[in-house]
Amino acid sequence: MVELAGRLGSLAVTLATGFTGIQSAGVEKGELVVRVERDSLVGLMTALRDDKRFAFQQMMDLCGVDFPEREERFDVVYNLLSVTLNQRCRVIVTTNETIPVPSVHTIWSAATWWERECYDLFGVLFSGQPDLRRILTDYGFEGHPLRKDFPLTGYVEVRYDVDRRAVIYEPVKLTQDFRNFDFVSPWEGMMTLPGDEKAHEGRQGIVAGPPGQARS
Repeated sequence: MVELAGRLGSLAVTLATGFTGIQSAGVEKGELVVRVERDSLVGLMTALRDDKRFAFQQMMDLCGVDFPEREERFDVVYNLLSVTLNQRCRVIVTTNETIPVPSVHTIWSAATWWERECYDLFGVLFSGQPDLRRILTDYGFEGHPLRKDFPLTGYVEVRYDVDRRAVIYEPVKLTQDFRNFDFVSPWEGMMTLPGDEKAHEGRQGIVAGPPGQARS
């Protein structure tokens, strides 16, 4: 672990001093974390893949994070893995609803799936992505459901209706109200557990008498 931390720290210094557009680079919770400007993203990612000091051959994940109070409300987070060097890197770039982030699908072909998911759920645009379609929500869906200001009700859902033998659209309905539970024992017929005899007797209205006397 000490050796890995030292190596990651060295990589952070190399990135911070040797690449343009790096806002910050450091080791956070045992992982290399790099924050970069949008215009420098593709160049950095290419170097992280091809430079033997980094050798991040795989992009494991791309995800979004929403901070509605910020001017650039979205973090786009790339999680990279080097199989040969057994190290990871997290690259973060920020944007808003209208400014696109350069696509990295030409560097890692798997990025197309992740960029489509981030667009679908957060509305982040990716320039240069030839297949920027929704991937999880339905055709004609309005809005982006992982934004923190996305309404919880008022939209339609799609389902298969057995009676009509067709796929139908209908308003979302909350069919079950919230319920309050008695966590002591909401089930009167449950088995009394060892050590819980007195509580069980209290629930059943059983009063203990003197020794040898039957209880009623």
